Amino acid sequence: MTFKRPTSAGLAALAVGLFATTAAYAAPTINKGDNAWMMTATVLVLLMTIPGLALFYGGLVRSKNMLSVLMQVFYTVCIVCVIWALYGYSLAFTGGSDFIGGFSKAFMAGITTDSMAATFSVDANISEMIYFCFQMTFAAITPALIVGAFAERMKFAAIALFIPLWVTLIYFPMAHMVWYWAGPDAISDAAKALAAAADGAAKTAAQAKLDEVMADGGFLFKKGALDFAGGTVVHINAGIAGLVGALLIGKRTGYGKELMAPHSLTMTMIGASLLWVGWFGFNAGSNLEASGGAALAMTNSFLATAAAALSWMFAEWMIKGHPSVLGALSGAVAGLVAVTPACGFAGPMGAIVLGLVVGVVCLFFCTVVKNALGYDDSLDVFGVHCIGGIVGALGTGILVNPALGGTGVMDYVTGKVGDYDMAAQMISQSWGVGTTLLFSGIGSAIIYKVVDVIVGLRVPVEQEREGLDLTDHTERAYNM
Repeated sequence: MTFKRPTSAGLAALAVGLFATTAAYAAPTINKGDNAWMMTATVLVLLMTIPGLALFYGGLVRSKNMLSVLMQVFYTVCIVCVIWALYGYSLAFTGGSDFIGGFSKAFMAGITTDSMAATFSVDANISEMIYFCFQMTFAAITPALIVGAFAERMKFAAIALFIPLWVTLIYFPMAHMVWYWAGPDAISDAAKALAAAADGAAKTAAQAKLDEVMADGGFLFKKGALDFAGGTVVHINAGIAGLVGALLIGKRTGYGKELMAPHSLTMTMIGASLLWVGWFGFNAGSNLEASGGAALAMTNSFLATAAAALSWMFAEWMIKGHPSVLGALSGAVAGLVAVTPACGFAGPMGAIVLGLVVGVVCLFFCTVVKNALGYDDSLDVFGVHCIGGIVGALGTGILVNPALGGTGVMDYVTGKVGDYDMAAQMISQSWGVGTTLLFSGIGSAIIYKVVDVIVGLRVPVEQEREGLDLTDHTERAYNM
């Protein structure tokens, strides 16, 4: 599947989020095969979060905080699912403005077993309820990523308040800005009507309709930013929010003086492996159809991940004199992060290059930069997700080039792949990266401050030393 910015006005193609259209344009018949694939992909994305992310993070903390991390991730999934049904889906994927949708689908109004959602092909729809669930899993995993940055020291009460505020004020607007558009059918129908217009009045009316359809999109979508499955919306968004949280909450007690090694790399290995498996739903599912585009995203998700794991491992081996399991696992996750925005646009060889680059870059940020600046990002959310997301988002602008094996970008007005302009595309990608960093960074800081005033962010030192499993949940992960 390939995509192209349709007009000089800058409506970009994108890869994962689509406006779930119902009756505005003629709805074609739903393909049962696409529906079956999308239900499978949705379950795979849930697998990424619970148990994948929960076990990956849980193994990285000390044993006295294992349950607290599991609970934070599990709670996040549950609260976001409910919020998504109440108003989240509507704010993210209905019209309203360039920056946020409206409430026309609040409480799942109009979302039935018969309503349809657009894909990236003209005259090809899936069931809207499946699309609703698929996007819900994205909304759930994104804030769950953040908790790793301040693991082992934040109150559960603060988490309980922060997550719904953050997903409402940061995630939903970002999803709308990057992924909301009118859909291929609306653009194609308007373009055909313009081509068929016989006289001046008809042409004027048809042109006005096409302009209206082209203007119906999120801010970054219209800027031309490409993001197949969430490099900006998920990874940069969560990564910068995590860094801000780590800085505002402060370092763990004893950080830099006491050993804070992962208590179970076995658990982390299991979690990372589940992340990789589930990520095929994340990336290949974002194609929204069981087609060649999904096959490309799957292939790239294999290759970039493997390359990044090897890149991190061998770089660490050369620098430190030994290859570590944690390094290989961290590299794999960095590769998954970087290929997320690029997986439907890059060619397989481009994905390998992207993986090799991001493994070294993220290793540098998680060691040299982190140590030089002295911040305590407990589980390297910033170093892996934010930095990996930036590398992937900018790399997408280069690797989409057909001359480098990329797909190019589909122009739905002309019905074919358009010419590649590297300078224009990199400007578009920079808009996506910069907007996400500023919007999420500043917005998250405000939310942390509000939460701190209401319930306080950090547990007392005595409770931190005892462990959050006992002090927050009165339970132990292990019976000694």
